[in-house]
Amino acid sequence: MAQPRTIDTLIGELVAVSQDALVLAVVTASIYLPARYLLVPGVKRGLRALDVDDAITLPLGKLLWAAFSGFALFAGVTVSGLASFLAATEAITAGATVAVGFASKDVLGNLVSGAFIVLDPTYNIGDWIRWKDNEGIIEDISFRVTRIHTFDNELVVVPNSELTANAVTNPAAKDRLRVSTTFGIGYEDDIERAESIIIEEVLANDDVVDRPGPTVRLAELGDDAVVLDARFWIADPARNDFVRIRSDLTTAIKTRFDEAGISLPAPQRELSGAVSTTGAGGDA
Repeated sequence: MAQPRTIDTLIGELVAVSQDALVLAVVTASIYLPARYLLVPGVKRGLRALDVDDAITLPLGKLLWAAFSGFALFAGVTVSGLASFLAATEAITAGATVAVGFASKDVLGNLVSGAFIVLDPTYNIGDWIRWKDNEGIIEDISFRVTRIHTFDNELVVVPNSELTANAVTNPAAKDRLRVSTTFGIGYEDDIERAESIIIEEVLANDDVVDRPGPTVRLAELGDDAVVLDARFWIADPARNDFVRIRSDLTTAIKTRFDEAGISLPAPQRELSGAVSTTGAGGDA
């Protein structure tokens, strides 16, 4: 029959555990701190000096940090003697292992996806990407998530598995990008004249490349306007350039249309219905 533990025994066990915890803290810190503040920054500086892309440098730095953190904790537990304490509580350890296993399922999937993203040359820090109904600039790629800065100045944290499971478009991956914009003119306006004005203004813009040349096609005979679709190419595309160039051309073309008497008709909406009022003493 087990003898009840005395207060002295409990105090002795508490002191022993406290000593082990102190050894754990000292050993862990002695490994973790130099790695965190000396080794990892040094590796990052070395990679950047070799002109290695940040899409590889940043995740590799985090991988080193995580590896040394795990090693520091393992060494601390081993040296401190807490390993024997954990072994004595096998049921608790087994339960915690199962719980962690279920909780880490998605994390492991995102880790694998993150590795594919880092190794994929189409993903780089600073790239403009589109996925689903979202778009933005890649700001950081980590083990579990990719951080994307949207054009509404929001920071979106996207699980890596979402990017690898869906189609992702990189509009700026190539050296040229085709831009398309539409203009609606009145049915009574000269279509050929409108097309000529659009071509002239597109070619006059220094940001548009000459080859392939711009094109204008009649896209639709709408209810309110004849819709012309203008397509042209820009070099070294970036999101800000894309918006600015299209805005500049739209402004210049509208000015030329006004001078030529070509209208840009507003959509016409027909309202129907009736309002019924009841006068004093009258019938509804």
